[in-house]
Amino acid sequence: MQPNPEVPLNKTAKAPAIMARGLTKRFGRTVALRDVDLEVAEGEVHVLAGHNGAGKTTLFRLILGLLRRDGGVLKVLGVDPQDPMWPSVLRYVGYVPEDAQPYERLTGYEYLRFFAKVYTSDAEEADKMMSWTVQIAGLSDADLRRKAGEYSNGMKKRLMIARALMHRPRLVLLDEPTNGLDVFAAHEVRELIKGLSRIGTTFLIATHNMAEAQYLADRVTFLAYGKVVATGTVKELLEVYGASDLEEAFVRAVRSSGGQP
Repeated sequence: MQPNPEVPLNKTAKAPAIMARGLTKRFGRTVALRDVDLEVAEGEVHVLAGHNGAGKTTLFRLILGLLRRDGGVLKVLGVDPQDPMWPSVLRYVGYVPEDAQPYERLTGYEYLRFFAKVYTSDAEEADKMMSWTVQIAGLSDADLRRKAGEYSNGMKKRLMIARALMHRPRLVLLDEPTNGLDVFAAHEVRELIKGLSRIGTTFLIATHNMAEAQYLADRVTFLAYGKVVATGTVKELLEVYGASDLEEAFVRAVRSSGGQP
Protein backbone atom coordinates (compact mmCIF):
# COMPACT_ATOMS: atom_id res chain seq x y z
CA MET A 1 0.00 0.00 0.00
CA GLN A 2 1.41 3.40 -0.98
CA PRO A 3 1.70 6.05 1.76
CA ASN A 4 -0.98 8.66 1.16
CA PRO A 5 -0.05 12.29 1.92
CA GLU A 6 -3.75 13.08 2.35
CA VAL A 7 -3.98 10.77 5.38
CA PRO A 8 -2.94 12.28 8.75
CA LEU A 9 0.57 11.22 9.68
CA ASN A 10 1.35 8.91 12.59
CA LYS A 11 0.35 10.27 15.96
CA THR A 12 2.99 10.59 18.66
CA ALA A 13 2.73 10.70 22.43
CA LYS A 14 4.06 14.25 22.51
CA ALA A 15 2.74 17.27 20.65
CA PRO A 16 4.60 17.58 17.34
CA ALA A 17 7.42 20.08 17.03
CA ILE A 18 6.12 20.92 13.55
CA MET A 19 2.63 20.35 12.18
CA ALA A 20 1.62 21.42 8.67
CA ARG A 21 -1.64 20.65 6.90
CA GLY A 22 -2.45 21.65 3.34
CA LEU A 23 0.48 24.09 3.25
CA THR A 24 0.63 26.03 -0.02
CA LYS A 25 3.01 28.70 -1.27
CA ARG A 26 2.91 30.50 -4.62
CA PHE A 27 5.34 32.86 -6.29
CA GLY A 28 3.24 34.58 -8.93
CA ARG A 29 1.84 31.81 -11.13
CA THR A 30 4.37 29.29 -9.87
CA VAL A 31 3.18 26.95 -7.11
CA ALA A 32 6.28 26.20 -5.03
CA LEU A 33 4.43 24.07 -2.45
CA ARG A 34 1.06 22.43 -2.93
CA ASP A 35 -1.04 21.00 -0.06
CA VAL A 36 1.97 19.88 1.97
CA ASP A 37 1.32 17.79 5.08
CA LEU A 38 4.20 17.37 7.51
CA GLU A 39 4.54 16.26 11.10
CA VAL A 40 7.84 16.27 12.98
CA ALA A 41 7.76 14.64 16.41
CA GLU A 42 9.65 16.08 19.37
CA GLY A 43 13.06 14.41 19.69
CA GLU A 44 13.25 12.84 16.24
CA VAL A 45 15.56 13.36 13.29
CA HIS A 46 13.17 13.98 10.41
CA VAL A 47 14.68 14.26 6.95
CA LEU A 48 12.99 16.20 4.17
CA ALA A 49 14.43 14.46 1.12
CA GLY A 50 13.99 15.68 -2.43
CA HIS A 51 15.64 16.81 -5.63
CA ASN A 52 17.03 20.31 -6.10
CA GLY A 53 14.07 22.65 -6.62
CA ALA A 54 11.62 20.35 -4.82
CA GLY A 55 10.57 23.12 -2.42
CA LYS A 56 12.63 22.16 0.63
CA THR A 57 14.14 25.59 1.25
CA THR A 58 10.78 27.30 0.66
CA LEU A 59 9.24 25.03 3.30
CA PHE A 60 12.04 25.92 5.72
CA ARG A 61 11.40 29.62 5.18
CA LEU A 62 7.70 29.15 5.92
CA ILE A 63 8.54 27.24 9.09
CA LEU A 64 10.87 30.03 10.20
CA GLY A 65 8.31 32.74 9.46
CA LEU A 66 10.49 34.28 6.73
CA LEU A 67 7.73 33.79 4.15
CA ARG A 68 3.95 34.00 4.45
CA ARG A 69 1.98 31.00 3.26
CA ASP A 70 -0.88 31.25 0.78
CA GLY A 71 -2.91 28.43 2.26
CA GLY A 72 -3.03 25.72 4.89
CA VAL A 73 -2.23 25.47 8.59
CA LEU A 74 1.22 25.57 10.18
CA LYS A 75 2.25 25.26 13.82
CA VAL A 76 5.86 25.26 15.01
CA LEU A 77 6.36 24.46 18.70
CA GLY A 78 2.63 25.05 19.01
CA VAL A 79 2.63 28.54 17.46
CA ASP A 80 1.73 29.80 13.99
CA PRO A 81 4.81 31.55 12.49
CA GLN A 82 2.45 34.29 11.27
CA ASP A 83 1.27 34.94 14.84
CA PRO A 84 2.50 38.19 16.49
CA MET A 85 4.05 36.13 19.32
CA TRP A 86 6.25 34.17 16.89
CA PRO A 87 9.45 36.20 17.56
CA SER A 88 9.37 35.03 21.18
CA VAL A 89 9.24 31.40 19.99
CA LEU A 90 12.22 31.77 17.63
CA ARG A 91 14.57 31.65 20.62
CA TYR A 92 13.79 27.93 20.79
CA VAL A 93 14.72 27.34 17.13
CA GLY A 94 18.17 26.94 15.57
CA TYR A 95 18.83 27.23 11.83
CA VAL A 96 21.80 26.71 9.51
CA PRO A 97 21.12 27.70 5.87
CA GLU A 98 22.84 25.78 3.09
CA ASP A 99 25.18 28.62 2.13
CA ALA A 100 25.87 29.96 5.64
CA GLN A 101 29.44 30.99 6.44
CA PRO A 102 31.04 32.18 9.70
CA TYR A 103 32.58 35.63 9.94
CA GLU A 104 35.97 34.79 8.48
CA ARG A 105 37.92 37.62 10.14
CA LEU A 106 36.94 36.42 13.61
CA THR A 107 38.57 33.53 15.41
CA GLY A 108 36.35 30.61 16.33
CA TYR A 109 36.24 31.84 19.91
CA GLU A 110 35.40 35.41 18.85
CA TYR A 111 32.63 34.17 16.55
CA LEU A 112 31.01 32.10 19.29
CA ARG A 113 31.44 34.86 21.88
CA PHE A 114 29.71 37.32 19.55
CA PHE A 115 26.61 35.13 19.34
CA ALA A 116 26.64 34.33 23.06
CA LYS A 117 26.33 38.08 23.68
CA VAL A 118 23.48 38.24 21.17
CA TYR A 119 21.57 35.59 23.12
CA THR A 120 22.23 36.95 26.61
CA SER A 121 23.57 40.04 28.37
CA ASP A 122 24.47 37.99 31.44
CA ALA A 123 28.24 37.29 31.46
CA GLU A 124 27.93 34.07 33.47
CA GLU A 125 25.23 32.72 31.17
CA ALA A 126 27.32 33.66 28.13
CA ASP A 127 30.26 31.69 29.58
CA LYS A 128 28.01 28.65 30.03
CA MET A 129 26.83 28.97 26.44
CA MET A 130 30.43 29.18 25.26
CA SER A 131 31.45 26.09 27.22
CA TRP A 132 28.52 24.07 25.87
CA THR A 133 29.09 25.23 22.30
CA VAL A 134 32.83 24.49 22.32
CA GLN A 135 32.02 20.92 23.36
CA ILE A 136 29.54 20.56 20.50
CA ALA A 137 31.91 21.99 17.90
CA GLY A 138 34.56 19.42 18.72
CA LEU A 139 37.30 21.82 17.63
CA SER A 140 40.60 22.07 19.48
CA ASP A 141 41.68 25.10 21.49
CA ALA A 142 44.29 25.81 18.81
CA ASP A 143 41.65 25.66 16.07
CA LEU A 144 39.31 27.99 17.94
CA ARG A 145 42.10 30.54 18.28
CA ARG A 146 42.53 30.61 14.50
CA LYS A 147 40.49 32.84 12.21
CA ALA A 148 37.44 31.08 10.76
CA GLY A 149 38.61 32.02 7.27
CA GLU A 150 41.46 29.53 7.72
CA TYR A 151 39.10 26.64 8.51
CA SER A 152 38.32 23.74 6.22
CA ASN A 153 34.73 23.50 4.96
CA GLY A 154 34.05 20.75 7.47
CA MET A 155 35.34 22.82 10.39
CA LYS A 156 33.24 25.79 9.27
CA LYS A 157 30.13 23.61 9.14
CA ARG A 158 30.77 22.20 12.62
CA LEU A 159 31.20 25.75 13.94
CA MET A 160 27.94 26.86 12.29
CA ILE A 161 25.96 23.91 13.67
CA ALA A 162 27.42 24.47 17.13
CA ARG A 163 26.43 28.15 16.93
CA ALA A 164 22.88 27.15 15.98
CA LEU A 165 22.74 24.96 19.11
CA MET A 166 24.34 27.52 21.45
CA HIS A 167 21.04 28.54 23.06
CA ARG A 168 19.92 24.89 23.43
CA PRO A 169 16.98 25.14 21.02
CA ARG A 170 14.20 22.57 21.01
CA LEU A 171 14.17 22.45 17.22
CA VAL A 172 17.06 22.70 14.74
CA LEU A 173 16.67 23.14 10.97
CA LEU A 174 19.63 22.20 8.77
CA ASP A 175 19.49 22.89 5.03
CA GLU A 176 21.83 20.57 3.06
CA PRO A 177 24.26 20.28 6.01
CA THR A 178 26.94 18.30 4.13
CA ASN A 179 26.59 19.78 0.66
CA GLY A 180 30.04 20.58 -0.77
CA LEU A 181 31.95 18.71 1.95
CA ASP A 182 34.44 15.94 1.28
CA VAL A 183 33.72 12.43 2.55
CA PHE A 184 35.61 12.90 5.84
CA ALA A 185 34.06 16.27 6.68
CA ALA A 186 30.58 15.00 5.77
CA HIS A 187 31.08 11.99 8.04
CA GLU A 188 32.07 14.27 10.94
CA VAL A 189 28.97 16.43 10.50
CA ARG A 190 26.66 13.39 10.32
CA GLU A 191 28.19 11.94 13.47
CA LEU A 192 27.70 15.30 15.20
CA ILE A 193 24.00 15.26 14.28
CA LYS A 194 23.66 11.64 15.41
CA GLY A 195 25.25 12.43 18.76
CA LEU A 196 23.04 15.46 19.38
CA SER A 197 19.92 13.50 18.47
CA ARG A 198 20.71 11.06 21.27
CA ILE A 199 20.27 13.83 23.85
CA GLY A 200 16.82 14.70 22.54
CA THR A 201 17.43 17.52 20.05
CA THR A 202 14.74 17.63 17.35
CA PHE A 203 16.13 17.98 13.83
CA LEU A 204 14.48 18.74 10.51
CA ILE A 205 17.10 18.23 7.81
CA ALA A 206 16.66 19.07 4.14
CA THR A 207 18.83 17.11 1.72
CA HIS A 208 18.95 15.75 -1.81
CA ASN A 209 21.45 13.11 -0.64
CA MET A 210 19.40 9.94 -0.19
CA ALA A 211 22.27 7.99 1.39
CA GLU A 212 22.56 10.72 4.01
CA ALA A 213 18.81 10.62 4.62
CA GLN A 214 18.91 6.85 5.04
CA TYR A 215 21.75 7.10 7.58
CA LEU A 216 20.37 9.94 9.70
CA ALA A 217 16.60 9.71 9.70
CA ASP A 218 14.13 8.40 12.22
CA ARG A 219 11.52 9.33 9.60
CA VAL A 220 11.70 10.64 6.05
CA THR A 221 9.35 12.80 4.00
CA PHE A 222 9.80 12.66 0.23
CA LEU A 223 9.15 16.04 -1.40
CA ALA A 224 9.02 16.30 -5.19
CA TYR A 225 7.91 19.20 -7.37
CA GLY A 226 6.36 20.95 -4.38
CA LYS A 227 4.31 17.98 -3.16
CA VAL A 228 4.74 15.35 -0.46
CA VAL A 229 4.74 11.95 -2.16
CA ALA A 230 5.46 9.72 0.87
CA THR A 231 6.33 9.76 4.56
CA GLY A 232 7.57 6.99 6.81
CA THR A 233 10.53 5.35 8.48
CA VAL A 234 13.32 4.20 6.20
CA LYS A 235 12.24 0.59 6.73
CA GLU A 236 8.62 1.39 5.86
CA LEU A 237 9.54 3.25 2.68
CA LEU A 238 11.87 0.48 1.49
CA GLU A 239 9.17 -2.13 2.10
CA VAL A 240 6.34 -0.15 0.49
CA TYR A 241 8.29 0.54 -2.69
CA GLY A 242 10.18 -2.77 -2.82
CA ALA A 243 13.44 -0.85 -2.90
CA SER A 244 16.96 -1.77 -1.81
CA ASP A 245 17.83 1.78 -0.79
CA LEU A 246 16.18 5.15 -0.25
CA GLU A 247 17.24 6.56 -3.61
CA GLU A 248 15.37 3.79 -5.40
CA ALA A 249 12.38 4.25 -3.08
CA PHE A 250 12.31 7.99 -3.84
CA VAL A 251 12.33 7.47 -7.61
CA ARG A 252 9.56 4.87 -7.39
CA ALA A 253 7.50 7.06 -5.04
CA VAL A 254 7.71 10.03 -7.40
CA ARG A 255 6.84 7.96 -10.46
CA SER A 256 3.93 6.21 -8.76
CA SER A 257 2.54 9.57 -7.62
CA GLY A 258 2.33 10.76 -11.21
CA GLY A 259 5.23 13.16 -10.85
CA GLN A 260 8.33 13.42 -13.00
CA PRO A 261 10.58 12.08 -14.35
